[in-house]
Amino acid sequence: MHSDHGNVPEEYKRYLAWKTLVVVLCALALAAALLMSLCVGAAGLPLGDVLSSLLGQDSTPRIDAIVRGIRLPQSLAAMVAGGGLAVAGAVMQAILRNPLGSPFTLGISHAAAFGAAFSVMVLDSGLMTSGRTAVTITSPYVTTASAFLCSLVASGIIIAISRTRGTRPETMVLAGVALGALFTAGTMFLQYFATDVQLSAMVFWTFGDTSRASWAELGLMTLVTLGGTLYFLANSWNYNAIDAGDETAKSLGVRVERVRIVGMLLSSLVTAVLIAFLGIIGFVGLVVPHMFRRVIGADHRFLLPASLVGGALLLLLSDTAARLVMAPHLLPVSVLTAFLGAPTFLYLIVRGRRS
Repeated sequence: MHSDHGNVPEEYKRYLAWKTLVVVLCALALAAALLMSLCVGAAGLPLGDVLSSLLGQDSTPRIDAIVRGIRLPQSLAAMVAGGGLAVAGAVMQAILRNPLGSPFTLGISHAAAFGAAFSVMVLDSGLMTSGRTAVTITSPYVTTASAFLCSLVASGIIIAISRTRGTRPETMVLAGVALGALFTAGTMFLQYFATDVQLSAMVFWTFGDTSRASWAELGLMTLVTLGGTLYFLANSWNYNAIDAGDETAKSLGVRVERVRIVGMLLSSLVTAVLIAFLGIIGFVGLVVPHMFRRVIGADHRFLLPASLVGGALLLLLSDTAARLVMAPHLLPVSVLTAFLGAPTFLYLIVRGRRS
């Protein structure tokens, strides 16, 4: 699109306004979904009582306990996790120039599952007691730390291989697929020799559940996600240039290898922190960037914030629905995202081939 005697054409202004409008509408929908998630559940609450509790006005201890003690941290954890996974997936797809770039295809989720299984069986953190969710892992921080370290190991191996063999996207993807298969085999090996209690604890951890996060964990998740997102937004022009090809990006002055490795490291860090605290939540990082890429295009100045807000909205709605489907019992949100994500991704693939 050409400039009109130094002025920005009206058509281009409308083009940018449409993208901005989509992000703003998603943000408004996210705010409405947050209030709805605080009102609905096994115990329905009027919106006025929820607002009174949030503002610290006239409210009963029972409502305060439900709103601020249970539902608010769970809803905020769903928003942070959904936004973080979606924006990390968008960055992975950009720097790898591969539409299948996500924590799953790169083996990071499989590495976290292996770390949790290793902790349960070898570090003896898998004794279970009765609790609000029927079973709870007695040493959650040990299990979380083990899952986090294994996620970082997987990311480190991918980066090390790419540094040795050249930072080509296909090298990173193939290394991630191989590591995913290796960590899956390791998890199956541990499960084969585990006792019934250990096996139950391993399977329980793999169910992604936003109710596990406390306020302290939520603060760390938010800090890492926010820091990573700010870096990604600052490099949105670089990701646009890489989308046009490595040679084109280099001709524009982009240090492609550096951008690719730092982006991979940070997106893996964001994913590892979220998965380590909440368990494996699939398809958000893979599907959400594709959905918004079809609506507002591949300009990362808008795609990244849209993926951040859209991912938060999608996981918050999924978490609220999972809370209602089998009320008063809680359904892990990862089950619902898998049921919704797989058909959605297949639909996007079919639509893409037709177009």
